[in-house]
Amino acid sequence: MKDTSQHDERMAKMTFASVYPHYVTKVEKKGRTKDELHQVIEWLTGYDEEKLQELIASKATFETFFQDATLHPNAHLIKGVICGYRIEKIQNPLTQQVRYLDKVVDELGKGRKMEKIMRVEKTK
Repeated sequence: MKDTSQHDERMAKMTFASVYPHYVTKVEKKGRTKDELHQVIEWLTGYDEEKLQELIASKATFETFFQDATLHPNAHLIKGVICGYRIEKIQNPLTQQVRYLDKVVDELGKGRKMEKIMRVEKTK
């Protein structure tokens, strides 16, 4: 699939609050917890529980959500396909960041270990 400006704009205008309940449902249906979801979101964005709730309450768009986020230095290690898009080939930075979030939530739902989701580098 190709990135289109229409798709990128749709992603930017979508609210985090509209997607968040789907993230919760996805991980809980697979036996993971809301706390684990918050842990991977905090790892990726730097947002703690309080800030997450503030962003949900204010109905922040993904554009706003990622504008103030401090992406983890290992976020670039998130690779693969999500929603038909190869993450590492997405040209629009915001769309790529949204797909990073989708991918880590997907990995959590699939039972992947937290260390793997959070791209913890092994020390030798």
